[in-house]
Amino acid sequence: MSRKAVAVLKGAGETTGVVTFTQENQEAPVLVQYNITNLPKGDHGFHVHQFGDTTNGCVSAGPHYNPFGKAHGAPTADIRHAGDLGNIVSGDDNVANSTLTDKIITLFGENSIVGRTMIVHADKDDFGLGGFEDSLTTGHAGARLACGVIGLAQ
Repeated sequence: MSRKAVAVLKGAGETTGVVTFTQENQEAPVLVQYNITNLPKGDHGFHVHQFGDTTNGCVSAGPHYNPFGKAHGAPTADIRHAGDLGNIVSGDDNVANSTLTDKIITLFGENSIVGRTMIVHADKDDFGLGGFEDSLTTGHAGARLACGVIGLAQ
């Protein structure tokens, strides 16, 4: 049984976008498709956050989704938050439009990301290796440019 979810990203500024998540079954990786516009050129942290709450803007979403209590890391690392999806890249046209796959997040069961918040950050995620005070919690990815609650789609 395939599942699909979507997050419509908006923020206080110009950055907007849509992120679609598709998972063919409980054991399959999640395909993440994103199209984000008005995103400054460069690398930007891309994370699922704990709460599906945007009542106070993106701040209300809380920390990275981390059901297994691990330190922040790269999406390919053994030690990482479930919500650590790495960086997306915006080009000269200020658009990030691509896909990625992830084996940790899921659209099924008690650790589902459905109902949580997807956030694109202002800065590059350092994968916990930057040596900054917040490297092991946020990847030193900076401000939250845009966010949206992840909801099931048909």
